[in-house]
Formats: sequence, structure tokens, C-alpha cells
Amino acid sequence: MLSRLWRALAFEPLPWVERREHRPGSLTLLLGGGRRLEGPAPDPYATGDRVDEVRLDGRPHRVAARLVEALRVPHGAAFAAELDDSTASLALSRAGQPTGPEPEPATTWEWEQRVVDGHPYHPNCRSRPGFSVAEQLAYAPEHRPVVTLGLVPVRAAEVLVNGDWPEHLRDGDRVLIPVHPWQAEHVLKGEGPLPGAAAHPLMALRTLAPVDGGPHVKTALSTRLTSSVRDISGYSIETASVVSAFAEALTERLDGRLHITRTLGAVTAHSPDLAAVLREPPEAYAGPGERVVPVAALAGTPLAGSAAWRAEFARLALSVCLRVLDLGVALEAHGQNLLVVLSAEGAPLRLVYRDLADIRISPARLARHGLAAPALAGRLVTDDETLLRRKLFGSLAAGALAATAGSAAAFGESLAAGLAAAPPTADTEALRAGPLPVKALTLMRLSPGVPGDQWADLPSPL
Repeated sequence: MLSRLWRALAFEPLPWVERREHRPGSLTLLLGGGRRLEGPAPDPYATGDRVDEVRLDGRPHRVAARLVEALRVPHGAAFAAELDDSTASLALSRAGQPTGPEPEPATTWEWEQRVVDGHPYHPNCRSRPGFSVAEQLAYAPEHRPVVTLGLVPVRAAEVLVNGDWPEHLRDGDRVLIPVHPWQAEHVLKGEGPLPGAAAHPLMALRTLAPVDGGPHVKTALSTRLTSSVRDISGYSIETASVVSAFAEALTERLDGRLHITRTLGAVTAHSPDLAAVLREPPEAYAGPGERVVPVAALAGTPLAGSAAWRAEFARLALSVCLRVLDLGVALEAHGQNLLVVLSAEGAPLRLVYRDLADIRISPARLARHGLAAPALAGRLVTDDETLLRRKLFGSLAAGALAATAGSAAAFGESLAAGLAAAPPTADTEALRAGPLPVKALTLMRLSPGVPGDQWADLPSPL
């Protein structure tokens, strides 16, 4: 936890950090009021580095939350409480893992449940406010439970349905909306829901794979996980079918190297707290002998430990995603949304992307390629070049690729290999030139009154 926090303090544009002094092997932050915070020189892309201690005005600090309290910065008390919660949750997650070697997962949901430490760089990597220890054990994917979803019946006249809502989730003139049991107990607090399907929780916690197969179920979960409250907006439901059909059509330009998991149906009771989305499972795009693995689950595996494999994967990921960006769509291709289809031997063959709720679509770029923009307005639509590049670069390059590599040196090698295979576009040149944008996740948690994302620039590993 302290390692993640120190990385944030070293690189994010925090208003109370007046200057940074770099020396061989060390970094000093000069703070307001003449205070000094000293620690080891950080690797901005490392996932395995361990920072055991930093010194504030000469006093050692070894606990992330206590350091934030000692800094006495605006909104620091609330952030320190979140860090305590995340630290305890991370310890619980690690303590619950099986001992000894495990066989390789046979299914995608088993791969997802191998991700124990959460977000690779966020200090709130395992923050689950509102969840008791018992609820984390019952619902969190790394504890490998089976969760029984609830079904809330709502009169059809009182809901918005987009796409095909299946008959088994209807009851006469009522629509049955799947709900997470935590949401039913803590947020809806009404009459108990009907029993629904048993399901395996995925990395996103609120999205689950039914035990009996079929579409994945994305539920509303109105608590803050890492940075965002995970409800489902009416805008996402209203635009679900249009965005899904548009994205599926766009993949025809990618020679079979990218698949988008289709949104099959979406429903809302005109409340972000009571809504659900049914999504095609990623396994639909695996052939005989192939596996579909979330990129986040590959860190620390023998595959990710191979420089040759990382280079091959970077060539696939960057060539595809930069092509999609040039066409006019910025994918939020972090390690949770981006999956890779592997051959029986482990070679990366194709990409699968899921969850279209936060992509960005550029009508101007689409028009340059003779493509029609979908009939959309609102937050998904923008021609802002900076915003489009931040969306992809921050999630794919500085997120999925960097975390898989685990260090600046290894990331630099794979990034160089990937850029050599990428299309010769202005976006490719911008990524090559650096710096790399990333969400300033700690600044965002310390700025509760500032809406939207805030950003930091990391030095290029090239």
C-alpha cells in the first residue's frame, strides 16, 4: 500500500507538492510550509517494488494511512480511512488464497478470480467501503464464492428495456431485474427479491458469470470501488444497443483480430440503483483448444515473464487498438476490460474487449474514414484529441501493458516492439514521443469536489 501511495506522491500533480528533487536512488518532495518527504527513487511502472519506509521531516512512516494523516492535506482524513480499509481488504484477500501450486485455470472466470491484489497502481486497490468482512468473503471474486443473484419484479410500464430481454427474466407483465445481494440489502432495502441464478463473481465484483452458463450479468452496486461508484446510469441503458451494434460493425475493419462482447439486453427501473445489463461472455470467441484470459490475470505468470511473449502481445494490442483509435474509437483497454485469446501453446492470437460503457467515439475521425457515426449524443461522443488519446494510452499502454511487464525496463522493451508494428498514424507518434498520461487516482480521491477524471504524465519508458 505504501509503495502504491509513494508512486502517486512522486508523479501526480498534487497542489501541495511544490518541487521534486531527484538524486541517485532517492527522491525528495518539497511540500508547503518547508516540509520534506523523502523516499527511494520510484519506478513509475513497477508492480513488484516494495517501499518499506519514507521519511516526513526526518520521521519514518511505514503505513500509508498514517503518512496521509501526518501530511495534513485537504480531504486527507477521508482518504486515510479509505487506505486503512483497502489495506485490511488486501490482507484479507491474500490470506484467503490457497497454499501450494494450483493447476492452470480451465475457465475465464477462474482466471479472473486469480487477481488477488486488485488495481496494480491505485492505493485504493482493494477498497470496499460498506462491505463487512463476511460480505467480502461472500461476494469478492478472489475468495472464490458462488453468489446467488436476486430478481426484483417491476411492472413493464415502469422500466426501460433496451435490446432483447429474455423470457426467463419476465413474469407476465413484470420484468425481473437481476440485483446483487449486497445491493438488495444495503441500498434497495425493500421487500426481499426473488431468488435468481447462482453465479461466479468476476474481477469487477458486480459482474457475474452464471454457473449454468449464458450471458454475463452486470448489476448495479452502489458503493465506491477504487475510484467510482458502480451504479448503472440511465444513459448507459438508453445507448446500450446502439453502441453495441456500432462497435460490432467496426470490428469488421480489424481482420478478425478484435471481438467486442455484445450487449444482449439492458434494463433500468429509471434508477441507477436498480438496473442490469446482459453481456455476451468472452468465451464465445475462443476456438477449440484456445483460452480467453483477462490481461490483468497474466501479471506474474510464466507467459508475462517472457520478454518474447510480452513483445508479441504488445504488437497485437497496439496494432489493433491504435487502428481502432485512428478509425474513431478510443477503447478503455485496461487489464479488466481487455482480454486476449491464447492458443493451446500460449501465443496471443486475438483480442476481446468488453464493457462499452466508457469508450469514446469521434465523429470527425469516423468521417475521415467514410464511416457513419452512431446516433448518439452525450459523454461518449467527443472529437477532443487529448481526451481520446488519454482514454487509450492511459488504459492500454500505461495500464495493461505496463502492469503486465512490471517495470519500466521491461515495459520499454515491449512498448518499443509494439510501436514498431503499429499503424503509422499521429496517435502512434504521440505515444512514441511520450510522456504517457495516466489517471491521477490519488489526486482524484483528494479532490472530491472536482468532477471527472484528472491526469498525470509519466515519463516514457522508451
